Amino acid sequence: MKKFLIILCALLCSQIICLSEEIHFDNEVYKLKFSALAPATNGYGNEYYKESENSQNWTKMIGVYYYPDETNPIKYAQNFDKTVENTENSMLLKLIENKKSDKSAISFLVNGCENAKKYFEYDLYKFEKHPSKGMIVTKYAVKHFFNHESEIENIAKQIKENNDKYLEMLVISQPPRIIEEDIAFEN
Repeated sequence: MKKFLIILCALLCSQIICLSEEIHFDNEVYKLKFSALAPATNGYGNEYYKESENSQNWTKMIGVYYYPDETNPIKYAQNFDKTVENTENSMLLKLIENKKSDKSAISFLVNGCENAKKYFEYDLYKFEKHPSKGMIVTKYAVKHFFNHESEIENIAKQIKENNDKYLEMLVISQPPRIIEEDIAFEN
């Protein structure tokens, strides 16, 4: 009975650790608030948001997605690039490939509207081999809301000035471990 209680306590403690996962990126803290198995990829996706944000209401987020059946991050990124370029409301900023390390990264903008507020979503993705099998994708996204067309120039200037910095930060960062558990916090 004592062994059973010890095992039960260990399992509960590991659940608490998993649920309190955090990522630190660009001097900000993101908490794991969503995790689910994606039927299309058969891998888990984890999404991290700032403390007061969630999947329905966010300005910045980090996503970590596991694709167990994908074996070529470079080719996947090239196909992703074509999709971005052929999507009407998006604009490619940069695609980088490192064939030696089998990594790629892409940055692009998406024009959107949420609750009658227009925004540009600045997206960065890094594609790399998973240490054991498949591919891991790390995403960093920021929504830049604007009320007037005059604000667009400042948003574009800010993104242009910081694009290489954020790409480099994402490329050199270690991907967080995938949490293979269904989690949905809306806080």
